[in-house]
Amino acid sequence: MSYYVYMLKSLGSNPITYVGYSNNLKNRIRLHNLGKGAKFTRGRKWKLIYKEKIHSKNKAISREYYIKKNRTLRKKIKNRYK
Repeated sequence: MSYYVYMLKSLGSNPITYVGYSNNLKNRIRLHNLGKGAKFTRGRKWKLIYKEKIHSKNKAISREYYIKKNRTLRKKIKNRYK
């Protein structure tokens, strides 16, 4: 089974980012935009700005953690999609 590590950017005047992983990316983004995703994402509209396909759940979790903690990489990805 394949997993995706993804980054979302909120729509609005002061955008923020969210990093997650899922085995069904399309459905997961839909849930975020319906307010049924992670608690942090509720009440905002989101746009997918980055995705990476990974073939192992453990590797996807590790990659998600790495991107979440690496502020420089996160900022670089965010600024690429202004």
